Amino acid sequence: MSRSVIHRRLIAACAVAAACVLGLTPLRLCPAKDVAPEVLAAERARVDVAARISAATVAIFAGEQGGGSGVLVTPDGFALTNFHVVQPAGLAMRCGLNDGKVYDAILVGLDPTGDVALVKLVGRDDFPFVSLADSDRVRVGDACYTVGNPFLLASNLQPSLSLGIVSGTHRYQFPAGTILEYTDCLQVDAAINPGNSGGPLFNAAGELIGVNGRASFEKRGRVNVGVGYAISSNQLRNFMGMLRGGVLVDHATLGATVATGADGKVYVSDILESSDAYRRGLRYDDEIVSLAGRPVRTVNAFKNVLGILPAGWRVPLVYRREGRVDEISVRLSPVHAAAELAEIAAGRRQGGPPREGGPGESPPENQAPIVPKLPEAVRSLYEAKTGYANYAFSRRERDRVASAVRENLAREAIDGTWEIAGTLQDGRPFRIELSDVLATIDLPTGTSRLDPRQPLDESPVPPGSGGMLAALVVWRQLLTVGPEAVGRTDYIGTAPVLLDDAPLTVDTPLADVLASDVAGVRAETFIDPQAAAGQVLGIDLWASLRADPCEVRFRYAAANGGDAARMPKAIEVRFGNTLFGVFTIQRFTVAPGEGRDAGKPPADGGEPASAANEEKAL
Repeated sequence: MSRSVIHRRLIAACAVAAACVLGLTPLRLCPAKDVAPEVLAAERARVDVAARISAATVAIFAGEQGGGSGVLVTPDGFALTNFHVVQPAGLAMRCGLNDGKVYDAILVGLDPTGDVALVKLVGRDDFPFVSLADSDRVRVGDACYTVGNPFLLASNLQPSLSLGIVSGTHRYQFPAGTILEYTDCLQVDAAINPGNSGGPLFNAAGELIGVNGRASFEKRGRVNVGVGYAISSNQLRNFMGMLRGGVLVDHATLGATVATGADGKVYVSDILESSDAYRRGLRYDDEIVSLAGRPVRTVNAFKNVLGILPAGWRVPLVYRREGRVDEISVRLSPVHAAAELAEIAAGRRQGGPPREGGPGESPPENQAPIVPKLPEAVRSLYEAKTGYANYAFSRRERDRVASAVRENLAREAIDGTWEIAGTLQDGRPFRIELSDVLATIDLPTGTSRLDPRQPLDESPVPPGSGGMLAALVVWRQLLTVGPEAVGRTDYIGTAPVLLDDAPLTVDTPLADVLASDVAGVRAETFIDPQAAAGQVLGIDLWASLRADPCEVRFRYAAANGGDAARMPKAIEVRFGNTLFGVFTIQRFTVAPGEGRDAGKPPADGGEPASAANEEKAL
């Protein structure tokens, strides 16, 4: 073929291509029938997933303060986002959905350290929403979607969606000049840019596996370089109960630091003698084997586990000393003092979000957070109280739990004097009597009494229990008069109640927790929110905040014909590392009256003692 012919054909091909681009000649595409059915099905599935997850994605606008993204996780309008998105906005904000509507929203709960916030949209009770998946099942190479409002481009309320893969799991990101510590997070290459913060990260099936919040940028252009981080859904699940209760949440510390030894293992490098871990037996130079059911092979792995756990939770810890392995259960302490955390949340203390500039997310360095006048739509949904981001939601959750307790006991006659009798582990008998004016327990070692109308912390009886009788008094009061009437009782979130040394896993049920300050003691009551809703699972009672609590756990018979037992079959009591006793109940009766010896004067003729111990063999 001559060079001139080749030249003419090349010119003709270029002319055809130009005509196609200009729309003068239609391109001849491969007909749809020639595309493999599985390819078309995959495309339809991808489009359907995109539509579903976009509907639950929230565009958050905070006026001149910027904004970001969020994701609805309940049909009544609760949405997760980042602390650094809502902190500049104050208490109220406007949120848009891809239905084209804008809704008022109120701040509910805050987790400044974990960079998480919960807000509630109002205006309907049938919002599109997604549920939290198990982020521990995510693997490197999995496809993922980021959805949100990058650079606040979603002025038409249609969120942007990007597709990528999971680049890493269980990543640890240092605070980098702030308190925003990203632990056990997911690393993705799907685009996360300013304004995407707080938006959802989904897997290929459209399941929520995280909340986006952090990315690496080319500094001058604020351009994503393909490394973004999302807070894992399992961390979010652990804190969700506290966030829904309006709590100002803090993360956990063990009260000990760790370091890598010469053999590559993780050892305790320092420990506070005031920590629960120290009281349980952990010491300097012990090797940490696992924490909360997860192996600890590096310092970052240790930080990852702690970072997804709320302060106050009790979790299993396995350590090795001189070749011997021991397992203990430790109560985790808060990272910050309450006043310090409140200042951080309000933006009055170093440790807030990074001030990087650009559209959305953060005000200038010298600009104080603005607290707007609350719109009428959300005004009734806010109440201020120390230790809470929004106390109105703690009150709301407490009332929900109280209603569940009342409903659980609706068919029980519980007003009057309770008599509980049965046997201990060794077969010897016990007897407990509880009324409004007297509480008594008869044990083989003696009889203990206290007056429920007097301070309960003066003598934690029976001896060695840490305050079992006081805990049972609080239990009876909660059931007979309700949480609203027992001292100062607040809802403080959810926590696991582990029995029989059960491991802590993503499937471990979390109980609602009510905290009561009553008659000189502090009590935390665990209540089942699931199958046996309203059933009291246990009580931790502190006669002194400087000592271990008395831990009471109630065991129930299996449901009979679908009807759960309303009173326990056994009571287990622990104090510190010691099992005080297991009380198997054989008789539970309720009789009119205020209890035996109610009017009996004390032996010295004075006022009734608040607590006494009388040695008596049974």
